[in-house]
Amino acid sequence: MRNFVSMNLEDLRDYCLSLPRTEEAIPFEDAALVFKVCGKWFCLVFLQGDLRINIKCAADEIDEMRERFPAVTAGFRMNKKYWNTVLLDGSISDSTLKGWIRKSYRLVISGLTQQESGTA
Repeated sequence: MRNFVSMNLEDLRDYCLSLPRTEEAIPFEDAALVFKVCGKWFCLVFLQGDLRINIKCAADEIDEMRERFPAVTAGFRMNKKYWNTVLLDGSISDSTLKGWIRKSYRLVISGLTQQESGTA
């Protein structure tokens, strides 16, 4: 199984952009790449230092993820009740990371109002 850390930033970007209605932005002077759906963030990729991402998580899973995986910590500069930071150091499989990104995307989608999602 290929580790996610062996993928480059472009591969990570391509995966995030493959999710429907996803857009990207660089809101912090080249410090982070943000992926959002309907204007709401679901994945933030830090562009400086070690490759890390912030992802939204279900409140009932967040502590388990941090306890089970040393590469997962409380969301850096985010609401720590809903966001985790994941260091892409090769200790977490590609499929697990992609699943977490998809779940973050779905959590954001489920929180959108009909007007925000364009279904009104």
